[in-house]
Order: sequence, then structure tokens, then C-alpha cells
Amino acid sequence: MFRFKQFAVEQQRCAMKVGTDGVLIGAWCDLRPQDRRILDIGTGTGVIALMAAQRCPQARVTAIDIDGDCAAQAQDNVAASPWSDRVEVVCGDIRRLRSAEPFDHIISNPPYFTSSLLPPESARSVARHCIELTFADIVEAADRLLSLDGRMSLILPQDAADELIGLCRGRLSVNRRCDVRTTPRSPVKRSMLELVRSAAAAEPHREELVIQSAHEVFTDDYKRLTRDFYLKF
Repeated sequence: MFRFKQFAVEQQRCAMKVGTDGVLIGAWCDLRPQDRRILDIGTGTGVIALMAAQRCPQARVTAIDIDGDCAAQAQDNVAASPWSDRVEVVCGDIRRLRSAEPFDHIISNPPYFTSSLLPPESARSVARHCIELTFADIVEAADRLLSLDGRMSLILPQDAADELIGLCRGRLSVNRRCDVRTTPRSPVKRSMLELVRSAAAAEPHREELVIQSAHEVFTDDYKRLTRDFYLKF
């Protein structure tokens, strides 16, 4: 079990466990007071959906995962949380999801390995690689399900983020981007993107987040971003 300040996450049935990526995007995404409907694509344990529910008491959250074990695990985690009345878990394919109302914010920590060797466990392969869910699928889902003034937030490796941005041309544009480094001198490990429907700004807002100033010495920026969730902060 992984314990946060206001909820806990069981993860034994999920191929991909709670990690830094999910917590980062769940904390960084710009959830607004007017966001009433939030969608978490590829929810896994449900951690991002639960973070969104904690941050947005006015919102209803839909969490979808194609893997039955993950969806069942997420449902159990939601049921044990303070927000079980506002979070719905769906076991299904985002490519087939239809909604009577659009979503104000879509969040995802999606699979991103497109050409590396697949790990032997099939569930882990689906969780980490673009087998069942491609970047094109994510862009199409956002274009179909996002409200006119909605936003989509994702976390990806830097090269994968650049690839996804290319697929968004003519549909979505980058509004914010945060490049993440483990230490000040390490290369960019992840990029967090906020995408909107409006035409691309002349210069999207760019920022950088460094997680550690030294081994196990976390920066003030990282602690400030995640302190509502991690027990250690």
C-alpha cells in the first residue's frame, strides 16, 4: 500500500505501480475552479483521479483503464477514499468512450515506449508501451472529448513529448510545458505538457523542475508542488 496524506493506494494488481510521474502530473496540472468534469486516461491504480478529486471538490472525475485488474484495483481505491461519490471508474477503451458532456480537463500518464524491447509480462507491456493506446489515439480522444475551453495535461519523456506535439498540429497547441530533471546537472527526464484548443501562443509558458539538489535531498520547488500529497513533506 502507498499512503498519501488524504488517501491510500493498493497496487498489487496493477502492472505499473505508483511512481513519481503520476504524482508529478497529478500535482502540476492546472485544475481550475470552473473544472466540473475531469477525465483520467489510463488510470492504473487511480492515483491521478484521486489527486484530482482531492484538489477539485467541485468536480466529478472519470477514471478509465482498459485493463480489468487495474480498473478493479482503482475502484477499490476509490471506494476506500473520501471521494467515492465523485469518482467513477470505467473499465474500457478510451477509443470507444462516449460522453454526453465534454470534459473540462483530461489528465494522463500514458504509455510511451514505442520502439524499445517489450518486457516479458504482457500487462506491463500494455502499461508501458503504445500497444493498446497510441499517441494518435490520445490526441483523437482529447479532440473528441475535451470542452471548447478545456485543457489536457500529460507527462512523457522529452522525445515522446515532442512526437505527441507534432501529432497535435491543427487540433491542440501547447499552452504550458515543464521539463523535469532529477538533479540540476542531469538531462531532462520528463516533460509535462498542457494542451489547449486555441491557436498556439507565440511563446508557450516554459518552466523547469528539478527534483533533487543532491541524492535524497529534495528541492523546495518539488516539495512545494507535492506537499499536499506526500507524507514525507
